Amino acid sequence: MKTPLRALAVLGIGAALGVLLSFGQGVLAKKDTGSLPIEDLRTFTEVFVKIKSDYVEAIDDRTLLANAIKGMLAGLDPHSAYLEPEDYADLQTGTRGEFGGLGIEVGMEDGFVRVIAPIDDTPADRAGIQAGDLVVRLDDKPVKGMNLEEAVNIMRGEPGTPITLTVVRQGEEGPLKITIVRDVIRVTSVKSRLLEDKYAYVRITQFQSRTGENLRDAVKELGDEVQGGIRGMILDLRSNPGGVLSAAVSVSDAFLTGGTIVYTEGRLDDAKLKFSAKPTDILDGAPLVVLVDGGSASASEIVAGALQDHRRAVIMGNDTFGKGSVQTILPMENGSALKLTTSRYFTPSGRSIQASGIKPDIQLETLGVASLDTESRRVKESDLAGHLEGEEGAPEDETASDAGTTPERSLAEEDFGLYEALNLLKGLDILGSAGV
Repeated sequence: MKTPLRALAVLGIGAALGVLLSFGQGVLAKKDTGSLPIEDLRTFTEVFVKIKSDYVEAIDDRTLLANAIKGMLAGLDPHSAYLEPEDYADLQTGTRGEFGGLGIEVGMEDGFVRVIAPIDDTPADRAGIQAGDLVVRLDDKPVKGMNLEEAVNIMRGEPGTPITLTVVRQGEEGPLKITIVRDVIRVTSVKSRLLEDKYAYVRITQFQSRTGENLRDAVKELGDEVQGGIRGMILDLRSNPGGVLSAAVSVSDAFLTGGTIVYTEGRLDDAKLKFSAKPTDILDGAPLVVLVDGGSASASEIVAGALQDHRRAVIMGNDTFGKGSVQTILPMENGSALKLTTSRYFTPSGRSIQASGIKPDIQLETLGVASLDTESRRVKESDLAGHLEGEEGAPEDETASDAGTTPERSLAEEDFGLYEALNLLKGLDILGSAGV
């Protein structure tokens, strides 16, 4: 026999459920998606009542219902989520390029936090966090059992405070403990410089609302520095976790002169979109090499896929992350929002990016190059005892003249992937100049 208190609770929740059912059936009828599962909702009500009455601590109704909503979304896929008002505000700030935290893009995998990519020049990047790391503990708290929102909230914290991440990394014998000091993250979306005074290098760290405009400005500024114009360009999308769809479209459009950039497919008409390029190529057909890796996700994959399908660029590096789903932010009346997966991305040729990613045209192994010491360099004629001097006299002793100085690291030592991309770009430039 129910106690009077429990009976009243059941009666009150039952009345509320009746209102919910009436409202929900009206909404679903408009969308013609069927009726609500009455028996399952009765089970939900029963669970709600048991938690309210029997759980070891008192839980208020709002917390229980919010947790139910979060669980409902978390069970869909790793990217759908319920955003409380403060989380929604953080998301809006993040797309503009400034937010607090460690500087990593993360997702959930098998109950743990998977690092999609660290963001350039952030505490996580400087501490050595790598794409693919699996975070298993946050300070002394196991990640297993947390949802993504809970884990992210712990990692954010106050700027200037430390947190220790215990990560499992492929190739390492045991877990690594990495301490990171939180900071305000200010992301510079586009970075650029010239290579060998005639080839442009542009790195996009994250796709923000103004990334397309920033890219065009950067290429124009570099072009103004080169007599005769830029001879080719490397677009670096490595460890770029993605961002705003419109920015990916704008970046792709900068190099294409027509055709489809990307299209999406979903259940609703609003989720079926198609984006096409305008007839303008900011490089005027100069060769383009795009660098990608396992941390290149979402918007990065849209750009790589579009340029690859149109044969506008050579894609070089490693298979990309494989996030080919579209999340739509749906604001709610209480100031919160739903981040809901509503469609999938497809490249111009109809390839789905989801779970497969973009396969580069040229696979690049993760290698490093170390300089040889002076004693192990190749022997030359000038090293032989009694060698003849050249007509202009003996060459200057480079070793002696450089004594006491530290030589700059070569590009191959500093960034082997970029070194290989530059070699490829130079080859494409030569072929283009020869009219092959």
